[in-house]
Amino acid sequence: MNSFFSEDNWVGWVDALSENHYVVIDHILPKQILLDLKTSFDERVEAEALRKAAIGTLNQKQVDRSVRGDEILWLDKDMADQRIHTFFDLADEIKQNLNRYCYLSLSGYEFHFAHYPEGAFYKRHLDQFQGRNNRLISMILYLNEEWQPAYGGQLKLFLDGGKEETIMPTFGRMVMFKSDVLEHEVMITHHDRYSITGWMLYQPVGLSFLETS
Repeated sequence: MNSFFSEDNWVGWVDALSENHYVVIDHILPKQILLDLKTSFDERVEAEALRKAAIGTLNQKQVDRSVRGDEILWLDKDMADQRIHTFFDLADEIKQNLNRYCYLSLSGYEFHFAHYPEGAFYKRHLDQFQGRNNRLISMILYLNEEWQPAYGGQLKLFLDGGKEETIMPTFGRMVMFKSDVLEHEVMITHHDRYSITGWMLYQPVGLSFLETS
């Protein structure tokens, strides 16, 4: 597998992730790859392939629009779509380097397309369940072209000491943070908002998808 980034890139990003519990990386992929991913996303939105996201896990899942309002489609490598395969190449590199530098023993990952229509949000939460703590690193890739501050839809991270970090969901920006450490929320969006969202996992491959993000 060809590497997207240099060792120096990874050392800097891992240091930030270790010290701050999160890292923001702009221009994570070439623009054409990002545009191809967005086109793949748009095709699935048009085909009405996304469904309302639930909260909870397994037989406790429920749709609650007062908590979250996004629509999602789970992704996998079996999709006959080279655009998706390119994203998974990036995911493989991220997993490999987090294992190398952070000694996390990551064994897999899971991702979905996430569409927040106008007026949607996701209240403050943690990407972990009691008894299901296999999500170690949360990862979001934004696919919003020409995003404006007035559109809202920011990711808010709740940091140590009562501090907060608000991150704009701009095109090609990736955010990674510790799933079991940082509570976060998606602020109300006033414009359609698109991302690929998922988690680096410590788990046997094959456990069912969980519905919080």
